[in-house]
Amino acid sequence: MADYSVKELMACWLSRDLVDKESSAVGANFPIPRAAVLLAHFIHGPNMKITMGSFSVNLEGVNQVMTSKYFTDFRPVRWAESAANFSFDLFTFHKLDVFFISGIQIDAYGNTNLIGIPGNGKKFKFRGPGSIGTTTLAALARRYYIVTEHHTPRLFVEKCDYISALGFGDGAPDLRQRLCLPGKGPKYCVTPLCIFDFSPKTHRMRICSLHPGITLDQVMENTAFEPEIPDTIPETSPPKKMELDILRQRVDPEGLLR
Repeated sequence: MADYSVKELMACWLSRDLVDKESSAVGANFPIPRAAVLLAHFIHGPNMKITMGSFSVNLEGVNQVMTSKYFTDFRPVRWAESAANFSFDLFTFHKLDVFFISGIQIDAYGNTNLIGIPGNGKKFKFRGPGSIGTTTLAALARRYYIVTEHHTPRLFVEKCDYISALGFGDGAPDLRQRLCLPGKGPKYCVTPLCIFDFSPKTHRMRICSLHPGITLDQVMENTAFEPEIPDTIPETSPPKKMELDILRQRVDPEGLLR
């Protein structure tokens, strides 16, 4: 039996794809990306530029990082190098290398919906929180990752009812370039079952790896569209002991990912 949780697996895998000296924003109450960024910072990215809530921080040498529950949480100010105003500062958006996005719907081309699910007439069957800045960040950040704690057919749909953050639209070639969007769009979609990347030709989601113990049939049964399937699908690399030690002692001592 694995000695780690699937959330820890997702955080460790994401952390390996982050690079030193990159700038990254961590949303409050988004525990997996937060853990991934901090883990990368502590292991191989001492010069990463991290924005936690309203503050740009460098946490090298900090023994433990508390969890920020709100975007306006004042506690990270103790490590702040500067303050950030993400509500209005487009220059800050342009400087971001990495961001993380989720959704109440995620479709085959990496578009995400945080607006809601339509009901009868003009009413919503279910109302989401709104785009909360993801529209701009998906357009401007150099790359972003779609991260979700669930993988169901209701979440992974062929086409989003609304698009709050544009991935690759309908998969048309060079769509983002024709729209003059500087960001390259989503790089990976990380779920509790697998990792998706995006086909460079079609921009459709493609299975990149399956998590330990997960089968291709399980992914297909829980996905309401047909992702591209390569001839060989590797297993997602599990967390290393060193990663788990740092994750549990310095990044997530409260055990939110467990």
